[in-house]
Amino acid sequence: MAEISISNKDWQRVKIKIQRKYNNLTDEQLQYTEGQEEGLITNLMHLVNRKRDYVVFTLQKALVNIDNNRL
Repeated sequence: MAEISISNKDWQRVKIKIQRKYNNLTDEQLQYTEGQEEGLITNLMHLVNRKRDYVVFTLQKALVNIDNNRL
């Protein structure tokens, strides 16, 4: 089970932050449906070539500062 929970509304903000950090990622690669956090984590692990802990940490950091544009 995923360690995080992301709403569709929050995902739009988080996705922008991730695309700023990894500017090679497209909207199509970052498709997400609410409740599919596990699939999102796995997908990001492959796309950015990082371990699960790093991806979860990055997503949590983005959610904590949701109104801030920094990641």
